[in-house]
Amino acid sequence: MGTPDISNREGERGSARFRFIVFLVFALTIIYAGYLYVPVAMAGYQFKDVMQNKVDLAATQGYDGSWVRDQLAKTEADYSVPTDAVISPVQREGRVEVRVQYVVPISVVGFTYHYQFDETVKSTTFLTIK
Repeated sequence: MGTPDISNREGERGSARFRFIVFLVFALTIIYAGYLYVPVAMAGYQFKDVMQNKVDLAATQGYDGSWVRDQLAKTEADYSVPTDAVISPVQREGRVEVRVQYVVPISVVGFTYHYQFDETVKSTTFLTIK
């Protein structure tokens, strides 16, 4: 029997430390990306709800599409919607419909993800004035 090779154990510990640091950096990057993405996605979800409320209100009150566009433009800042968002209202078959499109860039450690919001909502049929 010979003496145990201590230098090999030191290399294994260093390798484990390195793998842990790589894992930690990767995990923190994923968490940071989620930290940036989740608020943008939640604001988009909430803005879609506002869109639905506005088209339903327009249908019940007899407002036209330009009213819906103006109302949504007023709430853009509250839901982090860029000012260059495309808001396209139409009236079809007695219903009010609006489509909103915009892109929000989310930059994470040398990579930019483009969150694309492209939603269309229609007023419900039972609220339509005939």
